[in-house]
Amino acid sequence: MDLKIKDIVELLNVPEKTIHQWIKEKNLPAYKIKNQYFFNKAEISEWILKNNIAVSSNILDLTLTNKPVSILELINKGGIYYDIKGSTVKEIITNVVSTINVPAGTTKEIVKTSLLQREEMMSTAVGHGIAFPHPRNPIISDVEGESVSLCFPVEQIDYNAIDSELVTVLFVIISSNSKRHLEILTKLSYLCRQQDFVRILKDRAKKEVINYYIELKEKEWSNK
Repeated sequence: MDLKIKDIVELLNVPEKTIHQWIKEKNLPAYKIKNQYFFNKAEISEWILKNNIAVSSNILDLTLTNKPVSILELINKGGIYYDIKGSTVKEIITNVVSTINVPAGTTKEIVKTSLLQREEMMSTAVGHGIAFPHPRNPIISDVEGESVSLCFPVEQIDYNAIDSELVTVLFVIISSNSKRHLEILTKLSYLCRQQDFVRILKDRAKKEVINYYIELKEKEWSNK
């Protein structure tokens, strides 16, 4: 097990009493060994995302893979695209996939089908007008083929979001395995909780502005 209860207290910025309550009431994944709780990094990251829990910047320390994820590198691979047409989830995903570059070893049809199948299971909207479309299972095996494509639709899309806010920003995530996918989701989710970044997205800022902001943040993360 990777973490102890003091690590979870710092990560979630809540009292230890609350952690014990969440273990009982919210199924916070924990393992009790000799009257002491231990936690798995991947399971904690997944639980945080699933329950939309606010976290401290310590979440960025939960690197799950040997090659740490860089959101900036992934967006540089995937690209930033504006004014994509579509008034429904199916239409916008179809048009997004026809616009973005897809990794070698797969096809646009496979990517589109995988994204739509995931949306049929559950909406990938994460609130604040942002969605993270992604396949349910990895469709590539090469880490070098991973990408995040940032897309701005022309219209606001009803994405069946929990907060009922219409989606105006999509981050299309293509990852090579479940651990890297979870790390991408975790870092991207933390980034999208920053109010100034959300404002940049809402303003549909230029590519240079978006990339510069992410570059600064990732430098902060690496130096903290």
